[in-house]
Amino acid sequence: MSARVLVVDDILPNVKLLEAKLTSEYYDVLTATNGKEALEKVAAQSPDLVLLDVMMPGMDGFEVCTKIKQNPALAHIPVVMVTALTDAEDKVRGLESGADDFLSKPINDTALMARVRSLVRLKMALDEWRVRENTANQLGVVEKQSNVMMESADNARVLVVEDKNFEQRKIEETLQRDQDIVTITENGAKTMELVAAQEFDVLIVSLNLAGEDGLRLCSHLKSNERTRSIPIVMIGGEEDMPRIAHGLEIGAHDYILRPVDRNELLARVRTQVRRKRFQERLRSTYEISLSMALTDSLTGLYNRRYLEVHLEKLLSKNQESKKSLAVLLIDIDHFKHVNDKYGHAVGDEVLKIFSQRLLGNLRSFDLVARLGGEEFAVILPDVSEQRAWMVGERLRTSISDVPFVVTGHPEGISITTSIGAALIDHNQHTKHEVLERADKCLYEAKKGGRNAVVFEGKGKLNPDDFKEAQRQFIS
Repeated sequence: MSARVLVVDDILPNVKLLEAKLTSEYYDVLTATNGKEALEKVAAQSPDLVLLDVMMPGMDGFEVCTKIKQNPALAHIPVVMVTALTDAEDKVRGLESGADDFLSKPINDTALMARVRSLVRLKMALDEWRVRENTANQLGVVEKQSNVMMESADNARVLVVEDKNFEQRKIEETLQRDQDIVTITENGAKTMELVAAQEFDVLIVSLNLAGEDGLRLCSHLKSNERTRSIPIVMIGGEEDMPRIAHGLEIGAHDYILRPVDRNELLARVRTQVRRKRFQERLRSTYEISLSMALTDSLTGLYNRRYLEVHLEKLLSKNQESKKSLAVLLIDIDHFKHVNDKYGHAVGDEVLKIFSQRLLGNLRSFDLVARLGGEEFAVILPDVSEQRAWMVGERLRTSISDVPFVVTGHPEGISITTSIGAALIDHNQHTKHEVLERADKCLYEAKKGGRNAVVFEGKGKLNPDDFKEAQRQFIS
C-alpha cells in the first residue's frame, strides 16, 4: 500500500531508525525535528499518517496534535504519538488531544507496522468521502467542511464481548460516564445474533474468551456486510501483540492492553465513536443531497455532471499527493443491436446488470459513472499501472464471461464491452484532456474488434497475462 508517513522527533537517531523501518516496508517517509516544522509539512505535503514524538522542546507533541486536529483541513490525518512516557495519564492526554494511538518506546515493530497499515487504510476510505464532500460543496449542496473532532462521543451503542465478570463491570461502569448504552455478551454465537438484530457504534472484543478465539470472531465481524464498518476495539494482554497485530491487519480499528485503564478505554472508545459518526454524516449528507441531481435514474450510478466535477477534484488531489489515477471509458459492444433485437425494456435490464457488475469488481472508493446511453466511466484513484491493467481486464471478463439473464431469456444473452484507459500522473491535467486520452484508446479497442482493453502506452492487453491474477481474485 503506497502511503506517505511524516516522522517527527527532535532526536536524529530516532528519526533515522523509524525512517529505515518504514522505508523497508515501501512507505514514502518525510521527516521533521520540531513541532513548527511538523505543522508546516503536514499543511504543505499532506501525509497519510504522522508519527509524532511527545517530548520535544518548544512545542511538544500534545500541542502539535491538538493543532492538527483543530484544523478541519488536516483533522482527518491519523496521528500516532510515540514516547518513552509510560504514565496512563499521558497516554489518555494524547488520545484526548485527538491522537489515534499512543505507542511507547522502545517501539514494538509488529505493533507499529500493523497500526500504520490499519490507519492508512482507514484514511484512504475517509479521504474518498472527503473528496466527495468537497465536490458537493463546489456544487453548492454542502455549506461547510466538517471536522471529526466536532462530533459528539456520548450516548453511543456499545457491544462488549467479554466473559470475565470483573472486566464486564469495569467496562460498563466506565462507559456510563458518557451515557453509553452498553450490551454485554460472553460468546461469538450470541454476538452474531445481537449484531444481526441491533445497531451498534462500537464493538469491544476480548481476545481471551474461554473456549473460543476472539480473533476469529473479529474476522467474522469484518467479513459480515452488516458489521463491516463498525469499529472494533480489541482487548488483550502484552503476550497477545502478534494476534493484535493480525487483528489490525484484518480490519479491527484499535486495541487496549490489560490491565484495562478506565480513562484510556473511554478515550479510545470516544475516538472510534467520533470517527464513525463523522464518516456516517459525510456519507449521509453526500448521498441524500446529491442523489437526485448527480445520479443516473436508471442505473443509480453517478452521471456525467458529477464525474466531471469529481474528476477535477481528484486531479487536483493527485498533484498534492504525488500519486496516480486511472481513467477508463467503457462501451457496451453493439448495444443498438440489443435494443433492436430484444426491445428497450431488455436493454434497460442489460444496463442495470452491466452497472452492478462494474461496481462489484471495484474498490469502495473507486468511481463509476454512466455518461449516457451505453457509455460508462471508471476512475481508479491511487493506483499503480499494473493494478490498473488487472482491473481493466477484470471488468472486461466480468461482462463477457457470464451471460446476462433478462426477462424472457432465462438462458441469458451474451454481452461484451470495449474499454479504453489512461494512467494519469500527478502533473497538471484538465478533465477534458484525460477523458480525451482514454477516449482515443476506447476508439482503438473498438477498431481492433471490440471485447478488448486498450491502455495508453501499453496497447491492447493480452487476456492470458491476467488469467492467474483473476483466478486469485475470485478465490
